[in-house]
Amino acid sequence: MTHPVLPPTGPRVAVVQHTAVCPPGRVGDWLTAAGCRLEVFHCSAGDGLPASLAAYDGLVVLGGEMGASDDAAHPWLPGTRALLRAAVDDGTPTLAVCLGLQLLAVACGGRVEPATTGPQTGVRAVEPEAAAADDPLLGPVPVGAPAVHWNNDLVVEPPPGAVVLSRSAGTVQALRLGAAAWGVQFHPEVDVATLRLWADADVAAGLLDADRAARRLADVATADPVLVRTWRALTDRFAEQLRVAGARRAGPPQRPAGVGLGIGGGTP
Repeated sequence: MTHPVLPPTGPRVAVVQHTAVCPPGRVGDWLTAAGCRLEVFHCSAGDGLPASLAAYDGLVVLGGEMGASDDAAHPWLPGTRALLRAAVDDGTPTLAVCLGLQLLAVACGGRVEPATTGPQTGVRAVEPEAAAADDPLLGPVPVGAPAVHWNNDLVVEPPPGAVVLSRSAGTVQALRLGAAAWGVQFHPEVDVATLRLWADADVAAGLLDADRAARRLADVATADPVLVRTWRALTDRFAEQLRVAGARRAGPPQRPAGVGLGIGGGTP
């Protein structure tokens, strides 16, 4: 892994990237702008995963074209699921995107299957469940806000204890596990340029008609100002969760010896 030069302070975030064409994108830029320190593990390029999250204040797991249980072809997936399970258990703030959501679900006892109606592509409206009303991340998202989808698989059975925050056409689109692990089926991180790479690959593979791909890209471009406004705000709320976790991990500030303790004969 190529380690970036990190600022000296701010929450430290491990980012699991499964493929070169699914980068942290806008979410990475927004977290960095919020003062977070990202360490990206490029798994398909041979980076090993961290042994634990003890040195990190948060975890982001990105998308990819593989399935959540395709361990033979993608040997880092078991380790990714273990990190997600650990994050849920210890309350590490986590944002899991698309494949990340599916890995989170499988890691915690849920079930993922291919969509019976075919791939979900393009802009879809967020349809919050009642449980989302007081959720720290999804609660402020306006009903019907646009989100970019580009996926074949879906969470068809949420893990035990999961709070489903959004559904679309009866399928899980967002959930929370534990105190601070969120998974979303949509892509808050993607921009039109990255999405065009995915569309071109699907067209070349015969998975998507070229005209339909062009319409999907045009829809995303039209919705882009609202997409940026909506998902940057959510990312900023996630950054606040990371700051709280970082402060908690750092512990209370240490007072210099003698200050405020009446030591040395001075007035406290």
